[in-house]
Amino acid sequence: MDLILWRHAEAEDGNPDLTRKLTARGHKQARRIAEWLHAHLPDSARVLASPAVRTQQTAQALAALTQRKFKTVDALAPGATVDDVLTTAGWPDGKGAVVIVGHQPTLGWVASHLLAGRVQDWSVKKGGVWWLQSRDREGGGQLVLRAVVNPDLL
Repeated sequence: MDLILWRHAEAEDGNPDLTRKLTARGHKQARRIAEWLHAHLPDSARVLASPAVRTQQTAQALAALTQRKFKTVDALAPGATVDDVLTTAGWPDGKGAVVIVGHQPTLGWVASHLLAGRVQDWSVKKGGVWWLQSRDREGGGQLVLRAVVNPDLL
């Protein structure tokens, strides 16, 4: 299974938190990463997004390129836990690829939990993607970090 953690792009400051929109720079970041994802994601990949406006707009950048629909999942809202994200994704036993469009610090916690074995305050850059893969090797499970991509590197 592939788990792609995509942090929303740069957003405006303000309240209420759920209605914050992407800035002009954020829209550009989302487009860059969406183009990269479009070139690398399998057609069967599912895209699940937090209900926050900024994550919806980030996911929409991919939908606009690919005609790929995304699903809004309340469990991915700001304040989500590691378990919320992993359960929503179906990790590690699900099939195919799942893109989670979410928030910090949750996405950093998920990455650290999976890669380091404990929850730590790792930072996923705004608009950035961490691509993880679970696979079977020699009768055992392995976790592979396939890519870390930030919009400023594209």
